Formats: sequence, structure tokens, C-alpha cells
Amino acid sequence: MTTTTHPAGTEQEGYDASAPLLEVDDLHVEFRTKAGVARAVNGLNFTLNAGETLAILGESGSGKSVTAQTIMGILDMPPGHIAGGEIRYRGKNLFDMPEEQRRRLRGVNISMIFQDALSALNPVLPVGFQIAEMFRVHRGFKRKQAREEAVKLMQKVGIPAAEKRVGDYPHQFSGGMRQRIMIAMAIALDPDVLIADEPTTALDVTVQAQVMRLLKELQTENNMGLILITHDLGVVADVADKIAVMYAGRVMEAADVFEIYAKPGHPYTKGLLESLPRIDAEGERLNAIPGLPPALTNIPPGCPFSPRCPYSTELCRTDRPELLPVAEGHVSACHYREEIYSGELKPREEAQA
Repeated sequence: MTTTTHPAGTEQEGYDASAPLLEVDDLHVEFRTKAGVARAVNGLNFTLNAGETLAILGESGSGKSVTAQTIMGILDMPPGHIAGGEIRYRGKNLFDMPEEQRRRLRGVNISMIFQDALSALNPVLPVGFQIAEMFRVHRGFKRKQAREEAVKLMQKVGIPAAEKRVGDYPHQFSGGMRQRIMIAMAIALDPDVLIADEPTTALDVTVQAQVMRLLKELQTENNMGLILITHDLGVVADVADKIAVMYAGRVMEAADVFEIYAKPGHPYTKGLLESLPRIDAEGERLNAIPGLPPALTNIPPGCPFSPRCPYSTELCRTDRPELLPVAEGHVSACHYREEIYSGELKPREEAQA
């Protein structure tokens, strides 16, 4: 095992430079409430390497944000509880670290862009002060030097007249500019891993494209591993290397981005893709996945997607499918994954007709 030293100067003893940046291994997270145990994450697995973009997709309530909070070590416990599994940064399990060591990693080695920039930023402090705090706390910079770095970062993420706006407050910026400020804070210390949790929520499509392009440029410049959490398949098409589709706390399907879009191997992924608006289908009715995701306190015994699935059978309702290969580098948790992948299986209504 080799030892690496992060540029920020924090102690890195025990980290393996040859290991993947981030490994999530059989992660289980639950919330113990009066209404019962909500199993938010159920056996999650993925690996992230340097310079790679992993998109985690799924509807609200699928466990995406809980996964991000658990990686960052900011999950509220209680009611949250890590029921099993490991998260390894450069080969070292984060759950085995003392809180002080975990705190040194947070923001320096692993950083996060939160969903709602307006609520994530402190409304009573200038944005420049909030960005500069990263340098004061983690690098020991004096106030003037930290402010200068904040201006440089604001310029880097494309905020016009940064020198004049460094003293402005969050409410004085548009939604897109606030998101850029959040990105500036997240990349301030050149993290190895950047988690972007719904970074384009509530932004118009033009600003969405600008933000995604900025993230890709910053990732390329710093060779970061990027985890992009979203519910929008359209947002990740141009930036992701691989995709993991989550539902009810589980990965339903995972593959290379081109493979997922060309030949989905799970009915849930297929439904998400078919619900996207298409330029060549003008005037046609949008397809929608019927029903709602299950309550996490009462996940069905078989495949959790079976109540909404047009292909489900009795087997699906009683026997939970494993995440198994359907092609090289492509896995799916469906009993009929090969038939879905090949396009041979028809929905129940079509089969009956």
C-alpha cells in the first residue's frame, strides 16, 4: 500500500493511491421513525474513478440524496442509521474514521453541491465571505488572502464583475448565479470527488446547459471524480460516463451511458427513457410511468417496481431479482432482463391483445 499526500496538506496516512477514488459496498441506510423503519438505501454498490462521471438517476424517494449525505457524513443520525456496508475513499473505510479525520476530508477531498442554492447559502453573509471561509478554515489563510481567492473562484465559475459582487448577498443573485457560487465553494479546495445533488433543479434549460458545461470543464481541469445525482435523463446524456438507476433504495440497472440509452435492460429505465419529450414526436402524448414509488416503510416483497411494471408476473411479485449481467459491463435487477434488453418481451396489454 502506498501513501498519498493531498495538496491541501491534510494527513493522508493509510490511503491507497492505486485504489479507486470512491467505493460504495453493500450500503444500507434506514430511518427509524414512529411510522416504522424506512429503508432508504438497500444494498447499494458502485465505484468511482478519477476523471469519471457517474450519474445516479431515479425519482424522488429513490435514495439518491440519502446516499450523497451518507458519503459526505452529514446524514442526521438519528433518525438516520447506517445499517450495513462500507464507503471507502482511496481504499479506506470512512465509517472507521474518527469524526475529526472525517471532517478534514469533507470539503477538501470530498465535496458536495447541494440541491437548493438559496437555502444552502447563508442569507445574512456575503457570498464572498462564505467562499473565503473554505480557505480560512482549511488552509489557514488570512481574511484578505481568502477574499482574493474567493474573487478568483467567482471569476472561474463565470460570475461577471466578481470583484464588485464579492460583497453581495445570496438574494442579490439569480438562481443560475447562486448555483455557480455553490460550485465555487465546492471546488475551492480542489476535491478529488465532487457530488452534485440535483445541481440544475429549478433552472431553465439554457442555464442548466451552462451549469452542466461548467461542471464538465472543472472536472476535466482537475481530473475529479463526479457523482451527478438527478431525476432527469436528458441532463446527463452529454456528461455521464456511466449510469446507475435507483428505485426504492436499490440499483435497478447500471451500465455505460451509451448502453443505457441504446438498450435499457430494466422496465423502470425503459419507462424513464420513454417519458422524455422527443423532437420527432411532436404532438404525441407523453408516456408516463403509472402509479407512485412504494413507501419505504412498506417495500413490496418481490421486485419493488412490480406494482407499476407493465411486464410484471407473479414471479416478480414474490421473488426479488438480483442485480445480474445482461451484457458486458451492463447489469439489471429484473427476472426478464434479457428479454427486455433484446426487445422481445411485450407489455402485458400488448401480449393479451
